[in-house]
Amino acid sequence: MNSQQQKASAAARYIKARTERPPRVGLLTGTGLGESARFVRQPTTIAYSDIPNFPVSTVQSHAGRLLVGNVGRCPVMVLQGRFHLYEGYSPLQVTFPIRVMQELGVEVLMLTNAAGGLNLEFTAGDVMLITDHINLTGTNPLVGPNEERWGVRFPDMSRAYDRHLADIARQAAESAGISLRSGVYAGLPGPSLETPAEVRFLKTIGADAVGFSTVLETIAAVHAGMRVLGLATITNINDPDNPTPATVEDIIAVAGRATPVLGKIIQTVVEQIK
Repeated sequence: MNSQQQKASAAARYIKARTERPPRVGLLTGTGLGESARFVRQPTTIAYSDIPNFPVSTVQSHAGRLLVGNVGRCPVMVLQGRFHLYEGYSPLQVTFPIRVMQELGVEVLMLTNAAGGLNLEFTAGDVMLITDHINLTGTNPLVGPNEERWGVRFPDMSRAYDRHLADIARQAAESAGISLRSGVYAGLPGPSLETPAEVRFLKTIGADAVGFSTVLETIAAVHAGMRVLGLATITNINDPDNPTPATVEDIIAVAGRATPVLGKIIQTVVEQIK
């Protein structure tokens, strides 16, 4: 057992001692999206700062707390706030919550984020089902010695985002009258937003949305054998021919308005997980 696994195991023991049932589903929320988990019944709330070895969120709108409760009969854990490379965290720290979930026995990971739209058919406030991603962070959470207990040395990423969960999300959106987009997410290290030339490049290589999270967490989750669902809230549209400045306040505001829509989809998916 390496030091990283020992740290994750200690954090998992702390959480387990304060909850009644081990979670089957983990939800990690992004910028402005923490309130998308209001459907969790009678949650136990734990501050990140109280969990052994857990990083602390430093980004605006990331609450930095863990909720453990139930959605229907399914036990879930919700992380309100994530960690990013641009905060100075290493790839192992960014993905530490995924390893804690793994130690707790989580089988399904749902990732949400706020993203800039590259597909000009999108509009601000849309929710995009992530069908694939492009890792442009320049790093990978699996670099270094492989922890065999956590996963294989070379995990296959050809189906990183679970197709069955994606189908459930599409059906949930359709039933609720929600127009759910789908596309490829490009992950950058941040924190500076994209130049028009970078936007053109990202569009050329097939990206529909861009952000500063999600890809490293997905890689760790696939390595852990979890099924992954990714949902990106499109907070602004990047048109390289008509660039419009974006502020974090605007991004948070748009993400917040999309929270009820995102919550409906997530709740329905959790309720249908077998």
